[in-house]
Amino acid sequence: MAKTPAPFAAFEWMIAWRYLRARRAEGGVSVMTWISLLGITLAVFALIATLAVRSGFRAEFVDTILGANAHVTVYNLGEVSQSGRIDRTIPDYAEMAARVAQVPGVTRVAPLVRGQVMANMRDRNAGIAIYGIAAQDLKTIPRIASPEAARGDIADFERGIAIGSGVAQELGADIGDTIKIISPNGVKTAFGTSPRVNAYEVVYIFTAGRYDIDRTRAYLPFAEAQTFFNREGVADELEIMVEDPDAVDELTPSLLQVAGERSQIWTWRDASGSFLRALEVEDNVMFIILSILVLIAAMNIVSGLIMLVKNKGRDIGILRTMGLTEGSVLRVFFICGAFTGLIGTVAGVVLGCLFALYIDPIFAFVNMAMGGGVWDPSIRGIYALPAQLRLEDVLSAVALSLGLSFVVTIFPARRAARMNPVEALRYE
Repeated sequence: MAKTPAPFAAFEWMIAWRYLRARRAEGGVSVMTWISLLGITLAVFALIATLAVRSGFRAEFVDTILGANAHVTVYNLGEVSQSGRIDRTIPDYAEMAARVAQVPGVTRVAPLVRGQVMANMRDRNAGIAIYGIAAQDLKTIPRIASPEAARGDIADFERGIAIGSGVAQELGADIGDTIKIISPNGVKTAFGTSPRVNAYEVVYIFTAGRYDIDRTRAYLPFAEAQTFFNREGVADELEIMVEDPDAVDELTPSLLQVAGERSQIWTWRDASGSFLRALEVEDNVMFIILSILVLIAAMNIVSGLIMLVKNKGRDIGILRTMGLTEGSVLRVFFICGAFTGLIGTVAGVVLGCLFALYIDPIFAFVNMAMGGGVWDPSIRGIYALPAQLRLEDVLSAVALSLGLSFVVTIFPARRAARMNPVEALRYE
């Protein structure tokens, strides 16, 4: 009794390889193979490139938020003063900061004084946000102490003002220049409140990586900010940094408990949650759209295999009469389609990974070719198109492409396997 060959035997691979290498004179199947291969390659490339840019944009956005802003901010609910104004300052900020610092997971607590002012240098003005903070606390803010670019020395912070690079550009200021800070809430006199104007030397210019931060933010020493904004002996809020920003919601009850009953919490998720949710929705929609693109590219394999089955009907009849089983015929044509999907997927992965790794020179070339201005940081918030190549994104693209390629290949392969050899040879 003849022994049945094992599935995917060497002769099945040999027959499939000969069919894939068909010449144009034999029906142009090789052309269809190349079209299918190119379609899968471009679809996988687009999917990986999009996933990389998506991951990079979200990572850069979150990193700039967490690197230059408080993970958690503690405010006071506020009390109505004798003048009728709501006072939200924290008089016992030192004691509150000491209590909050004891909460497990908290890495730093810094009292802040904040205010909106106008900065002036010669004939140029800019609206900026002043953050009054102690020098030792400023040095623990990653995107300020270790920014993408900086001028001056953060060690000189106590004797001047630190400003963002966007503020410096707007005012035309550089290290050593003196800028004026003008606040409408200044000295209270018998005739009302007169504006307060102080001059400070620019000692440090930082580029945090976010346009809105670099364009609007400046730091003053904490004691100087207290005097300038009439906050002697009080702070406006507590800036809290934690070990795991993603788990900040779990710390909220403990922070509220130790901060006091008049306190309220505002986390980085509260500040940017709507934008992050919008990104998540956009990510899901883009993945679905690009998955459809991969499916369309995989359908080209079906077209190529149907043509191959039609052109090889005589060969199938001869092989069946020689003893080739339906399973062997199915596997031969399955190999043809799967091999096309596999090669196209590998090529798409290589191109997608290269795009993610070399996105900076690619983007620079596109920007130069378009005459500049392709990326507007005032709209997108960050200065360049980021890309982050993640293993899970690559694996998801590979699984989707190979899965669709293998599934759609089964149907024309089954058609070939079920072909009646008598009918295939009747008119030969």
